[in-house]
Amino acid sequence: MVDAHRTFVIVGAGLAGAKAAETLRSEGFTGRVILIGDERDHPYERPPLSKGYLQGKEERDSVFVHEASWYARADIELHLGQPAVHLDREAKKVVLGDGTALHYDKLLLATGAEPRRMNIPGTGLAGVHHLRRLAHAERLRAVLAGLGRDNGHLLIAGAGWIGLEVAAAARGYGAEVTVVEPLATPLHGVLGPEIGRLFADLHAEHGVRFHFETRLTEIIGHDGMVLAARTDTGEELPAHAVLAAIGAAPRTALAETSGLALVDREHGGGIAVDASLRTSDPDIYAVGDVAAAHHPLLGTRLRVEHWANALNGGPAAARSMLGQETSYDRVPYFFSDQYDVGLEYSGYAPAGGYDQVLIRGDAAKREFIAFWLSDGRVLAGMNVNVWDVTDDIQALIRSKEQVDREALADPSVPLSSLVAGRGA
Repeated sequence: MVDAHRTFVIVGAGLAGAKAAETLRSEGFTGRVILIGDERDHPYERPPLSKGYLQGKEERDSVFVHEASWYARADIELHLGQPAVHLDREAKKVVLGDGTALHYDKLLLATGAEPRRMNIPGTGLAGVHHLRRLAHAERLRAVLAGLGRDNGHLLIAGAGWIGLEVAAAARGYGAEVTVVEPLATPLHGVLGPEIGRLFADLHAEHGVRFHFETRLTEIIGHDGMVLAARTDTGEELPAHAVLAAIGAAPRTALAETSGLALVDREHGGGIAVDASLRTSDPDIYAVGDVAAAHHPLLGTRLRVEHWANALNGGPAAARSMLGQETSYDRVPYFFSDQYDVGLEYSGYAPAGGYDQVLIRGDAAKREFIAFWLSDGRVLAGMNVNVWDVTDDIQALIRSKEQVDREALADPSVPLSSLVAGRGA
């Protein structure tokens, strides 16, 4: 039986919102749980959109967090295909696009992020794509298959994770791929130049063409179709489709118009929350891509856009909403698959925040672990085609202890032996 005297509303029907709703029920909450999403699809996971589903290796149904009937069985009320357009904090109401007003006792904002748009001529052409939603992936999957059949060219603006994963998928279909990136290497801001160059080599070996330190200035088309693109170096590059993969912006409109505290874009943007994921309003919480949370372990405010943050943050926010003592201090984690390379990254090592990148293993064979160090302390680690080491890497990060660099670089020394208190 649902106790209608208490209502928890979740705005954002992605992975974080779905896991929060699931946790409210598993923790015994008997009030109304309302889940609002502006897409018509039930909550789904995003990694397959640039990996298995986009590559044609996974079916559409595999992306969903729960089967559709689960929500009714869990007494979770769904409002799908309806954006939340207004938040009245004084009246404690959320207003939907169709005028429906929903009261809340506690509110969770899990509104996610949206692709950043290129501000150049030609971006309105039908052949210009973004990748954020399931509908985007469906459309792009068909485009890549067509380009592969017709020996067509995909031009990707941006050599971040999405750009590189789509490049790998496109090459799998047989499409020609060119990547334009304003920085000197792929993933420059995330991994730095040392490791970024390894990804440039990986993709070049699979036929991807790069134009580094270059920006698009115009997309050329006719009758809605993409024909080519121009760069700031004066080149004209062939293109039958363009993917804008230049990052994502947190969807903070509801928070901003209602006066919640935000973080400025220069510092990552997002809704400011504390370690319990509570906003400046004690009855409103935020989680996932939109939340800029104080991280107790790292001692900084951090906005993380990766799958694991939604998976783990949703339950943490739900427990916080229920009044449980919560300190969300998960080590940031993400994974990627490109060609025959699989990797996992744990930690946080911003540009300028580390003084050494140490390699353990054989980078030439792409079987290694990279560690980002500061004063001998591990800030982050990325295992490439090396498995079952994430727990040890995260333990090294959590310890904040100086490590023996020579031992850290030696694959014959178990990582677990380098973690204080673990022993060999």
